[in-house]
Amino acid sequence: MEWADLIPAGFDADEIIDEYDRKYRLSELSDEDPRLQEMMAKVEAAYQAAPVKPELNNTPARIAGYVVPLATDGTRSSEFLLVPYFGACIHVPPPPANQTILVRVQGPEGAAIRKLYDVVWVSGVIKTQFFDSGIARAGYILEAGQVEPYE
Repeated sequence: MEWADLIPAGFDADEIIDEYDRKYRLSELSDEDPRLQEMMAKVEAAYQAAPVKPELNNTPARIAGYVVPLATDGTRSSEFLLVPYFGACIHVPPPPANQTILVRVQGPEGAAIRKLYDVVWVSGVIKTQFFDSGIARAGYILEAGQVEPYE
């Protein structure tokens, strides 16, 4: 599965950025410009409400991505976010909800995680269920049977 497979047809929050760029030439605006702040608020709202593909519910999946641990002892993680690019969830806005997967590792030991933003393959069953921790929001939950380093 590729990250693009998680996005329903017709969803493109980047259209907001394109619209503002045509109107105001974003490269010429300062970070404090109210128009830029308004655009960022609209983009973040669109990302948070990003729709998922219901037809993917309860289907087998294997996808590679970057790890953002949520439940970890420093070497193993039983729950983490999987994101499509390095630095996601730290930058504002975070990726759209349909580009963030909550991974729950089956079994008591969790998955070996070497460091923040490890790149891994995750295999399991994907569910179209929203997750909101207050820190991050995911549009999918993957019950992982296997987590392997990306080689």
